[in-house]
Amino acid sequence: MMQTPLTMTQMIERAEKYFPKKQVVSRTASGIHRFTYKQIAERTRRLADSLTKLGVTKGERVGTLAWNHHRHLEAYFAIPCMGAVLHTVNIRLTPQHISYIINHAEDKVLLVDPDILPLLERCAPELKTVKAYIIMTDEKELPETTLSPVYHYEKLLAEANPEYRYPEDIDENAPAGMCYTSATTGNPKGVVYSHRGIVLHSMALGLADSAALSEKDIALPVVPMFHANAWGMPFSAVWFGTSLVLPGPYFTPKLLAELIEQERVTVTAGVPTIWLGLLKELDEGSYDMSSLRGVLCGGSAAPKGIIKAFEQRHKIPFMHAYGMTETSPLVVISTLKSYQEELDAEERLELRAKQGVLVPGLEIKIVGKDGEVAWDGAEMGELCIRGPWIASEYYKDERTEEAFRDGWLHTGDVVTIDEEGFVKIVDRTKDLIKSGGEWISSVDLENALMAHEAVFEAAVVAVPHEQWQERPVACVVLKEANKGKTTKEELFDFLKPQFAKWWIPDDILFIEEIPKTSVGKFLKMALRDQVQQEVLRKG
Repeated sequence: MMQTPLTMTQMIERAEKYFPKKQVVSRTASGIHRFTYKQIAERTRRLADSLTKLGVTKGERVGTLAWNHHRHLEAYFAIPCMGAVLHTVNIRLTPQHISYIINHAEDKVLLVDPDILPLLERCAPELKTVKAYIIMTDEKELPETTLSPVYHYEKLLAEANPEYRYPEDIDENAPAGMCYTSATTGNPKGVVYSHRGIVLHSMALGLADSAALSEKDIALPVVPMFHANAWGMPFSAVWFGTSLVLPGPYFTPKLLAELIEQERVTVTAGVPTIWLGLLKELDEGSYDMSSLRGVLCGGSAAPKGIIKAFEQRHKIPFMHAYGMTETSPLVVISTLKSYQEELDAEERLELRAKQGVLVPGLEIKIVGKDGEVAWDGAEMGELCIRGPWIASEYYKDERTEEAFRDGWLHTGDVVTIDEEGFVKIVDRTKDLIKSGGEWISSVDLENALMAHEAVFEAAVVAVPHEQWQERPVACVVLKEANKGKTTKEELFDFLKPQFAKWWIPDDILFIEEIPKTSVGKFLKMALRDQVQQEVLRKG
């Protein structure tokens, strides 16, 4: 067989050649903009030429601090296709962590949205390797800033060569992108993606039993482009000629609902907190969601109640999935097998609430204390993964040793696997609750609580216990209409038929908000501290 390299240049060039009329709809601070793939491809070449003129060379890192919009999409391709490395900086991290990852990655140039300038200005005195800042503004003139030297994105493109040619000698195993984990403890860890890994992961997103992304789709990635490559959706969409809708900064559930309705979006992707917000909007408003063939949900386990509400109340198919920054990220996706479609509604919902079956191309094993666990849906173990789009190490980080062993990524996620191969996330190893020598899954308790009609969000954490080592305590945010009406006794009664007596939380605390990480996951560490102080106060 021919040894042809799998590089990202073929993806953007295919979009330009075969889908020049297909559209990218981009929302920025000044409104909605529409571009064809022909225009996007030319602007991408111009950006690559501009970066070359600024002195960026093969293998050097270029950082982006930006929302989901067309300029960020252009950077997604211009930087890797010129042989440099795209570093998407998570703008929701602390200034200390942002400074750390820019220095650790040794970014040479930063592309930044105007509204993120104040954050970057706070970090700038700490930055050691940055030589230039490019501001991605809609305005004709640059905003005032203390950063220096600064360049205007559109002016650079206007002066650049539209006929720029990407180098043809890029190695498929060369780095194309990098992203840092969201770091609940310690500094964020860097993950480097190769051209080959991105191409193969993009192909996997198009498989019929995966996300089935195709030219016919209109895709809305709600998941940020600064986190885990927006789950690879922008890469796949461009390659396949899928129309893209990019929601831009500071969107609301209302804005998402309007975009889906107006642009006839067919597939969208985001974390459960996004879909909780959209569900509330759909329940209260009147929108035409008939174009949607799938809502892709990952990042953390979605409660069964959300899945049921989307599918039964709003007739919107809901696709559970699982992945990590370290896995590009797609690993498993919950699409039913043909004969499972004949199961009754409750059994189908039970399967859909699991994270799903392994995507072709990867391998997994689930390891408990006595070796690999049984495929019985009950025995718990740590999920280990390997494959062509799975990282093999962290970038210049001693924590590689802990996570990457014997050719496998040890995820730190505790799961079960049933006889059909459906993986279910039980918990993070650090969030499992050990009570009297037995494990309790905080995720199962959370999902059960969030199935109650009065509950908006719920998180369960461990508190120390003299006799049992640890015991669960639940923190619940009630829906506005139920505040002051729903009692903890009512929630206890709701849980008791579903769990063994020793699983039932010792207490249920009503709170106004659950703290979250930069990517919308529950921040259990902060919540644990908060709850332990409350328990101590009560004595």
